[in-house]
Amino acid sequence: MNTPSTPLPGGTWMLGGSTVPRFGYGAMQLAGPGVMGPPADHDGALAVLREAVTLGITHIDTSGAYGPRITNELIREALHPYRETLVIATKVGATRDAHGGWPTARRPEDLRKQVYENLESLGVETLDLVNMRMGDAQGPQSGSITEAFETLVGLQREGLIRHLGVSNVTAEQVAEARAIAPIVCVQNMYNLAHRHDDDLIDRLATDGIAYVPFFPLGGFAPLQSEALSRVAGRMEASPMSVALAWLMQRSPNILLIPGTSSTAHLHENIAGAGLSLSDKDVAELDDIGH
Repeated sequence: MNTPSTPLPGGTWMLGGSTVPRFGYGAMQLAGPGVMGPPADHDGALAVLREAVTLGITHIDTSGAYGPRITNELIREALHPYRETLVIATKVGATRDAHGGWPTARRPEDLRKQVYENLESLGVETLDLVNMRMGDAQGPQSGSITEAFETLVGLQREGLIRHLGVSNVTAEQVAEARAIAPIVCVQNMYNLAHRHDDDLIDRLATDGIAYVPFFPLGGFAPLQSEALSRVAGRMEASPMSVALAWLMQRSPNILLIPGTSSTAHLHENIAGAGLSLSDKDVAELDDIGH
């Protein structure tokens, strides 16, 4: 095993039973346009995954809905047999339709089917971490998580899942899930411009639970802000680098999973997350989301 010459930024966090670097990798962008179909550069996608692991990343986020199955199959091709230190997190609760939509699928039989499909496509007997995805493409939606989450708890007791998390959820749904069984992470949309989970992040940090922001750079609507551009200009860095660094400094329980299909961009993301922001920089950036 090669040891990376430069540590990943942000230190580490205990994710379930594994200590992982706080800088991870999200595989969604490895699928084709609209997160559907295969990548244009199959070998390039494999290279990014292998480079991520070579650099010391041990937390990879995926979903059977990406492609669908495409990112899982790429991960398996690139990295199987998996290193013991690698934590692969996946999600259930949504499928894909012929138009690229993300219809929900939360009946117990749907969730069981998705878990088995993830096991098969990743080539494992037990999934490291499964997030119960609620809400829809527009964001979290109110409603009970109990039936869906209890289904995953049952699959965990069967030995098919090691650890559980929740995704695209309200704070009330987080509390509802935690009353049923322990969770190790919450995965919600959060970035400089979308700060609705500030209080939740702080509560989770106190309880030792990870918060994994998706769309850390704005997702399909990239972050744009005069304050972000000013800070980036002072630091002679890209606005996206500053946005990642802000997340890394926001709270020790934030685990980053920025995605890319380029090894060069992967290195840029790591360097960006390692920037050190001054108190003045942070104060200026904090104004963006308030």
